[in-house]
Amino acid sequence: MPQRYIKKILDAKVYDVAIESPLDTANLLSRRLGNHVMFKREDLQPVFSFKLRGAYNKLAQLDESQRAKGVIAASAGNHAQGLALAAQKLGIKATIVMPQTTPEIKVRSVRAKGAKVVLKGDAFDEASAHAMKLVEEKGYAYIPPYDDEEVIAGQGTVAMEILWQHTAPLHAIFVPVGGGGLIAGVAAYVKYLRPHVKVIGVEPEDSDCLNAALKARSRVILKEVGIFADGVAVKQIGKLPWEICKDNVDEVITVSTDEICAAIKDVFEDTRSIAEPAGALSVAGLKKYVARESVQDENLVAIVSGANMNFDRLGYISERTEVGEEREAILAVKIPERPGSFKRFIQALSKRNITEFNYRYSNPEAAQIFVGVQIREGQQERQALVAELQDHGLPVLDLTDNEMAKTHIRHMVGGHAPGVFQEKLFRFEFPERPGALMRFLMSLGTRWNITLFHYRNHGAAYSRVLMGVAVADADLKAFRAMLDEVGFRYWEETDNPAYTLFLGG
Repeated sequence: MPQRYIKKILDAKVYDVAIESPLDTANLLSRRLGNHVMFKREDLQPVFSFKLRGAYNKLAQLDESQRAKGVIAASAGNHAQGLALAAQKLGIKATIVMPQTTPEIKVRSVRAKGAKVVLKGDAFDEASAHAMKLVEEKGYAYIPPYDDEEVIAGQGTVAMEILWQHTAPLHAIFVPVGGGGLIAGVAAYVKYLRPHVKVIGVEPEDSDCLNAALKARSRVILKEVGIFADGVAVKQIGKLPWEICKDNVDEVITVSTDEICAAIKDVFEDTRSIAEPAGALSVAGLKKYVARESVQDENLVAIVSGANMNFDRLGYISERTEVGEEREAILAVKIPERPGSFKRFIQALSKRNITEFNYRYSNPEAAQIFVGVQIREGQQERQALVAELQDHGLPVLDLTDNEMAKTHIRHMVGGHAPGVFQEKLFRFEFPERPGALMRFLMSLGTRWNITLFHYRNHGAAYSRVLMGVAVADADLKAFRAMLDEVGFRYWEETDNPAYTLFLGG
């Protein structure tokens, strides 16, 4: 299978519009990891993403009748911008169907490149269905984001450049995975020319469609996908990419949101550029691989695939970076409510710096504090810190891996509500667009009283809400049925210890 892609990759028409992106040494990360780490800088393409390569190569293969009718795609991000610029370069009319949740900055960017934008639906599936309807009605040529031979060949030119830019031995190339077009092109080329070089895919833990397929030995459809790394939020690996990946990808590494945030910081520190979450995936996977395998003095390449980041998301990313680097522990600590307790707590930290401290008086016997503490040696030091505090007679709960605590509770520590009874707590994600929060509240009806509410918009396509509701146990089934009917993703958090300790009635 890879052999027939080699000629396509060598003949791919990408350089009329794309650049040969540099392969830069990441000096700081290399020293830290004890390996020669290189970034393949696809974030420096004219549309700040590798997607331009595949889109242009596909359009360049169209015949005159297809070009005359125009092209169409469904995309909320980098494929849309790549196709828009490619079509503008070739003088082809392009229509891009984008979900209504697409941030305005991306909509404006696509329009600025001459493409017509149609906003349809809350998610990619609805936008894609509308695009296919327009294909039937208007006769447009549909340009897939990844499931196409010419698109895969265009993306494969990334690997071609890596191998001619770095002729010395290579241990591994780390590739972000969404629908699979990029890793398919890379694997086809690398495994044909240098089969000993490892090709390692990297996916978010909550969007691991290739990882799931490799385990099942067939393509699977994920029930749902995470929203943080929206550039790779794909439920099923593409059919054509799978045919290549199943036999030519060495492994897939999955990483957490916090690890992705830490990788964004790593890219910034070495390049002063800000990668988008999907763009920094490969760096997060590379770091995890080095830690797991204890490799030293190897040549490692991470493809930094894009930099189309909404500025509004930077606060959230910065907030999560230190946890992702295992340089911060998030703890709930109970100390006696009397003079001198805080001083004794500080002494118990053994000169470690406090990064965050949240407290509100709630009862005369004990104080429950939410605290961030700087650490340097990862999970091992975190466990030692917890043990040290417990040795000082301080009850401790480690919240470092508690998603609700990091997203909501740290911003809400303000005391318990003793007058609230039968409170149930739920966490939601819903599509973000003007008026979305109001529609969310209106859809919940008026039967139950809201007792707690925290809303955060991270500049992404989806927003997060934490909501407390007074619901009698006998009514809980009916309340859940109402939530199911509303249709937003939700999780019940009533038993989450972070809620119990800081906010519970």
